[in-house]
Amino acid sequence: MFPEKITSRQNPRVKELVKLRDRGPRDAAGLFLVEGFREVRRALEKGVPLSELYYSPEWFLGGNEGGLLERARAAGTALFEMSRDVFAKVAYRERPDGLLAVAPQWRRTLADLEAGSGGHAEKGDPRNGGQLLQPDPFLLIVEAIEKPGNLGTILRGADAAGCDAVIVCDPVTDLFNPNVVRASTGVLFSVPCAVAEGTEVLAWLRKRGIRTVATTPAAGVLHSDADLRGPVAVVMGSEQYGLSEFWLKNADLTVRIPMAGQADSLNVAMATIVTLFEAVRQRAR
Repeated sequence: MFPEKITSRQNPRVKELVKLRDRGPRDAAGLFLVEGFREVRRALEKGVPLSELYYSPEWFLGGNEGGLLERARAAGTALFEMSRDVFAKVAYRERPDGLLAVAPQWRRTLADLEAGSGGHAEKGDPRNGGQLLQPDPFLLIVEAIEKPGNLGTILRGADAAGCDAVIVCDPVTDLFNPNVVRASTGVLFSVPCAVAEGTEVLAWLRKRGIRTVATTPAAGVLHSDADLRGPVAVVMGSEQYGLSEFWLKNADLTVRIPMAGQADSLNVAMATIVTLFEAVRQRAR
């Protein structure tokens, strides 16, 4: 049996969902929002325990939503129907597709990325076992990314490039921002992602013999001329300031993307994808 439809914007559940848009209440509750058909489906595929799923058939875009609702209910998720206008209040997309779930946050450390180690995975962590790193790890490190949309797109690019993991250094935007989930199209649930300070990350990489390749417009070496094979971590900086002096001084190599036009740099998400797929090209040899 499905519960009674929520038709009032003053319903306590509506108020709690709206609060989860902001980081403070989100972190205090240890929860975050997952909106959209693809995002909810990928969360379920990765075994993320969705506690609640709100739906509004009036916003559905296709004919597969019913099956997804049944799948969520079978996984133990509580389902709540909403009227069109109430769902519009809790959704953060301009044109919602009628699905919004609540999931538990998780925290992953560098120790959780150890190859062959069970590590520590909190409830909700979509990590599948302990084997996260390949013998020749291919990692992405991002420092102080400011825009949620960029961070989500970077995660999507890392997934497409087959990165073993993404390490977020000195984060400005948290991984559970709704726009990170949205821009990643749900691959947040499939790309192992750890958060740590830069000094800790560098020591961890050096201990494991993983070379660091930092990107900066001031570098003399083109990204296509660098050796991106073997154990390697590509390091990308913030949108406004680029990489910090810490990474520029301590990286094993600095590289740049050639710019033939008037622009002197690319959007950080675009630059990340260009660099990662050069590594993919070399590593496929």
